[in-house]
Amino acid sequence: MTQITTLSGATPAPFAFGAMQFGGRADAAQSRAMFDACRAAGITHFDTAYTYTGGASEQLLGEFAGPERDKLFIATKVNFPAGAGRDTILNSCDESRARLGMDVIDLLYMHRFDDDTPLEETFETLAALQQKGQIRYIGVSNYAAWQVMKAQAVAAGFGTRIDVIQPMYNLVKRQAEVEILPMCASEGILPVPYSPLGGGLLTGKYLRGESGRLHEDSRYTARYAPQSMHATAEGLVKLAEELGTDPATLAVAWVARHAAGPVPILSARTVEQLRPSLDGMGYAMDDALYARVSELSAAPPPATDRLEEV
Repeated sequence: MTQITTLSGATPAPFAFGAMQFGGRADAAQSRAMFDACRAAGITHFDTAYTYTGGASEQLLGEFAGPERDKLFIATKVNFPAGAGRDTILNSCDESRARLGMDVIDLLYMHRFDDDTPLEETFETLAALQQKGQIRYIGVSNYAAWQVMKAQAVAAGFGTRIDVIQPMYNLVKRQAEVEILPMCASEGILPVPYSPLGGGLLTGKYLRGESGRLHEDSRYTARYAPQSMHATAEGLVKLAEELGTDPATLAVAWVARHAAGPVPILSARTVEQLRPSLDGMGYAMDDALYARVSELSAAPPPATDRLEEV
């Protein structure tokens, strides 16, 4: 498995924090408080993107991270609405570095797969950025496993490789178990999954009648609409009550427990929302509990039509 390191050579903790809310649903003060809480908990890996909150996410993260830059691992993503061409990557990287106030980005992701741009153009450009010392690692987000392996073959031709993938993965979105996570384990690619709480569904807050992205964002409404997902959330809440813990703690610990060694990206709007997820960093989940949590949702079918042989 790829061993990512900070500029100082340290290995980041096996959890990350996503700054998607910085400068948006979380104002500057709330963002700062969450950053400080993450640092107090030992998190050194921070994730953002060119498109998040109109650039405010990168700017605030850069402001907070600047004083201890060498100790931290900073990831961002290319401006995906503009495609994956050379000019887009170069301009996006330059602007992200300026917003962050950093000469070097530790990990630069392609945010989505682009059918309209040759992979050769994309990965030749990324390789050149590595050679210039402007980025250290290359990642991809929201790629299918076949897209990763196709891109990996192209990257090899330019003397580089995809070291990290950022897929969606949580207790009600388990498709990554079919091919992405096995690919990561086989090919030494580090999985850094987002949405371990399923847009807040797995915190149980919607069962309590609270509001959130599932009510406010049509993409999340559609993504987590199936009733089976809400039934899973209810089962997780009941299990958490039985164990005397928080469902968010169980949800993030479950993601981290997968054999492929995922690094879950935690996120929230406030420190109060974040704390149960931070508690998941040290939550001991043995095989028996992992199996109980896993049974709350249906595992996706394997990537074969010869099910009688599985």
